[in-house]
Amino acid sequence: MKRHHYLLSLLVILACGCTDEPFYEDPYGDGVSSVDLVGHEEIILGEKLEDPYSVKNITKALANLYPTKGDYLDINPTNVYVRFLPKNDEQYKALVDAGLELIDHPVDYAIVQEGDYYHDPEIGEDSITWQYTVVPSGTRFPEGIRYEVLDDCYIPNEDDTKGADGIDWSAVEKEAFRITGNEALYLLPTKGTKMHPEGRITIEDDRANGGKPFGVAGVKVSCNTFVKFSSAYTDRDGYYSIPKSYSSKVRYRLVFKNKKGFAIGFNMILIPASMSTMGRGTPEGVSLNVTRESEGKLFRRCVVNNAGYDYFERCGENDMDIDAPPSGLRIWIFKPLKVSSAVMIHHGAILSDSLIQGLLGEYGPLAQIFLPDITIGAKEAEDYASLYALTVHEFAHASHFAKVGTDYWNHFIKYMVESFIASGGVTYGNGKEEDAGYCEVGEMWAYFLESVMYQERYGGSAPSFGTSWWFSPQIFHYLFERGFTRSEIFAALTPEVHSKSSLHESLVKLYPDRKTTIDQVFSRYN
Repeated sequence: MKRHHYLLSLLVILACGCTDEPFYEDPYGDGVSSVDLVGHEEIILGEKLEDPYSVKNITKALANLYPTKGDYLDINPTNVYVRFLPKNDEQYKALVDAGLELIDHPVDYAIVQEGDYYHDPEIGEDSITWQYTVVPSGTRFPEGIRYEVLDDCYIPNEDDTKGADGIDWSAVEKEAFRITGNEALYLLPTKGTKMHPEGRITIEDDRANGGKPFGVAGVKVSCNTFVKFSSAYTDRDGYYSIPKSYSSKVRYRLVFKNKKGFAIGFNMILIPASMSTMGRGTPEGVSLNVTRESEGKLFRRCVVNNAGYDYFERCGENDMDIDAPPSGLRIWIFKPLKVSSAVMIHHGAILSDSLIQGLLGEYGPLAQIFLPDITIGAKEAEDYASLYALTVHEFAHASHFAKVGTDYWNHFIKYMVESFIASGGVTYGNGKEEDAGYCEVGEMWAYFLESVMYQERYGGSAPSFGTSWWFSPQIFHYLFERGFTRSEIFAALTPEVHSKSSLHESLVKLYPDRKTTIDQVFSRYN
């Protein structure tokens, strides 16, 4: 847990997090493709709009265009517009596991102020807000979760430009937009046909790739026009292609739920993945290049996203060959904090520890709804390189957690909390307290891997991250320089290894033919 302590992290997580970053007011909800001009605070809704895709409006549009056919053509709903009110993390997860694409605000309202999140004013701020979705008719919902069906919808078949019945469904769709007062949103693409939105999401790191943009990898691009939703993940180079086609203005957003199995949240509300709006754009798609001058939340999310994606990619046997962090990892980024951590609470660490409940007090019940595995304190991390270093450090801890389990991690976290309190702010204590060895081994590994990955990305000599503390990541650097691989070092970090001496023994046991080298370095840093 780099430069952190658990108590401060969670109290500030729950009590603050607002910023004074500016927003862009878009009274017509028309947005622009430049994210720098789109708000990233709370969405403000305007008047309720008529949904052109409701069965009622599609039926009326059909009758207007085909008066002789409207009497005998029944419009059966293809989709249902519904909202859920999950009462806890388990219910929310059940909806996600059922494959529902959830959004936290209604889609049939004008947007007075664009933003990243919304919380229904009738729902308490300590509760999950209404979650909206559109599903095929006949979908069975998870039991026991409150829901309301808002409308029956008809979304024309993707391939039905002109159906076998002679109906021009594109014309019907356009007419439905007209009769509902949404004609200004209908924007036939320049090529004259419906388009599958596509584009590229990129970011710049002024110290890598020659400063040229490279892809924001594995992030979800979600879009909709009223109840017509679709989404796609970016590839490693940031390219995406939406499977559904559109003929109207489309709302675009980045959903930071990476296809590698981790999510970056939250938006000051209880959802486990942040969204960054890109406003409305044409049906051809939008592209975006993120830089340090871009809106701060967006920049930080994209950097952490890419660092996490690369880390997961490199865990494979053809590269670092170490355990990947567990799937479903939750990462929270906090600009006001200096401290970062890998508390792994969502994966079961310390939730049952009475010390944590005592520290959280009245926040205890809320803290058990949506808790992070990793927190990134970005107060002093202004550029890509520093955010990258923080992130891979905590991911290294998450890999260690995957190998040693929750019991080990409970000792680790408890030490971190108690040493901070007892030492009056010295993050890692002095190394003489009970369970200091858990911190010693864990931080040696995380600082070592952070330094090596940083060097491999940015060149030069390996940074000396962590070498000024009482533990010694220099031991791993020494072994690495003499031919030990990261995989070989990681193999020694078993649940029984929670002191420098037991680490020494583990390495000798695994690699007896290299005992001399191992003994030399432990003697040097004893």
